[in-house]
Amino acid sequence: MRLLKLLPFLLFLFLVTSCKKNVTPPDTTIAARSISNVSYGGNALQNMDVYLPANRNIASTKAIVLIHGGGWTGGDKADFLAVVDTLKRRLPDYAIFNINYRLSATPLNLFPTQENDVKAAMDFIFGKAGEYLISSKHAIIGASAGGHLAMLQSYKNAATKPKAVISFFGISDMADMYNNPVGGQALISFSVAQAVGATPATNPALYASSSPINFITASSAMPTLLLHGGADPLVRPSQSTVVRDKLLSVGIPAQYVFYPTAGHGDWDNATFANAFNNVEAFIRLYVL
Repeated sequence: MRLLKLLPFLLFLFLVTSCKKNVTPPDTTIAARSISNVSYGGNALQNMDVYLPANRNIASTKAIVLIHGGGWTGGDKADFLAVVDTLKRRLPDYAIFNINYRLSATPLNLFPTQENDVKAAMDFIFGKAGEYLISSKHAIIGASAGGHLAMLQSYKNAATKPKAVISFFGISDMADMYNNPVGGQALISFSVAQAVGATPATNPALYASSSPINFITASSAMPTLLLHGGADPLVRPSQSTVVRDKLLSVGIPAQYVFYPTAGHGDWDNATFANAFNNVEAFIRLYVL
């Protein structure tokens, strides 16, 4: 009799258990996502392309921020599309942010407009870390004027400090760039003054505040990879070696890779492959 009373309960338990076995667990995969021209300010040039990897999370997904060159007066994030593809293949678990900034082609956008835009872009990125599902661990990569801005942001302005900064033939000392142009080319000095809106003689404070070399200390700087060509017609290799030497003097790791016959970004495939072997190794070593 007691067994008969238990039969409804046993039948219910059997049905519940059977249903549980047939339930498909929800899909928790997070898809990769690419978003073009994300605005971080009110100007049309204050935008970035965002590449988010699959299965990202705020605890462990790291980021790379790219800053294009162009003498502060030209260039576009599209110039770095090949770099984006290379990094996505080599470091597929990283989020990538490829930024634009206002160019100093008009008096309204002279220095420190570009510096301020990079800072604003970085604040925007990590202010949205929860939405993008990324951690604060990141590297910054820049080329030429972008290398200058990457170093300036990293050593001087970063509220969220990068774990590594990588400069392809970037400018570190603006006054030296003006006063000692490669081959004595007056056009280089003129271009620097045009971007800054002054000469070192007329506004030494602005040149000093715009020079990454002046902000390297044991507490402000981070591991830095510097890549430079010996035949660069625009930026002296000394712009990179002074950074290396000052970093090492305050106990910060620095790596300098010199390509004796390479110019200003017009590198052959073998040189670029070697450069990105170094970039990948450096990021894996320090972005922890």
